[in-house]
Amino acid sequence: MGSYLITGASRGLGFEMTRQLVSLPVSQVNKVFATTRADAPGLNEIAQKSDGRLVVIKLDVSKEATIKEAAEEVEAHLVGKGLDVLINNAGTMLWSPNGVVTMDNLEETFMTNVLGVHWVTQAFFSLLQKGNLKKFANITSTLGSIAMASQYAAGPSPAYKISKTALNSLTVQYALGYEKEGFTFLLSAPVKLTFCLEYLKTDLGSQNADLDVDVGAKATLDKILGAGREQNGQFLNIHVKGWEEKEGPNRYDGVNPPW
Repeated sequence: MGSYLITGASRGLGFEMTRQLVSLPVSQVNKVFATTRADAPGLNEIAQKSDGRLVVIKLDVSKEATIKEAAEEVEAHLVGKGLDVLINNAGTMLWSPNGVVTMDNLEETFMTNVLGVHWVTQAFFSLLQKGNLKKFANITSTLGSIAMASQYAAGPSPAYKISKTALNSLTVQYALGYEKEGFTFLLSAPVKLTFCLEYLKTDLGSQNADLDVDVGAKATLDKILGAGREQNGQFLNIHVKGWEEKEGPNRYDGVNPPW
């Protein structure tokens, strides 16, 4: 049995990963903590039907105080047990119409996509220490790949790209720092972006995106659940059948991308 926490779970990828985790056998997943910064009727509905397996927690990754309060609440629910997997999914993407980085965009994006991940990791670290799997999965994007930057030059979201590059580096530093303690820190890339379209059919991605959100969520969870310590510090691309040889930059072939 495993316990999971997902940030940014009120909609899109986070909501669908939460739904799919709760649908798994209790022998595999016995408790899921889904965090949201605002009211989330959809999560509450699932929680009411989950026999206590899903707990909805208020948490805003851009506000340290709410993160610490959420960690205390989760610890109380675990009654002395540890947390097994933490999925840092919450994120933001701000557009720059002319494609130029602005200070406001960069500051706000870094607060959520980089510092937020760091603060959440720190706040819940002691609970992961007591867990069996000790696994952190940070949701990233190939937009953060320096090696692939030219392929995504048309996307007017420079602050987002920079933040994901920083998130990738942050994850690697955690992976190097804690591998001897049995932790696994990994990056999973369920989304890609070209010409301003996020490639999961979420509010951010629109219905013109590549993949239905349930397909992307399952592929992401397959990577996260299947990852072991040998994947520590790696950037894992999802695998979706039929997308291995697609023309263009968006291939969901399960091959770790250059970054």
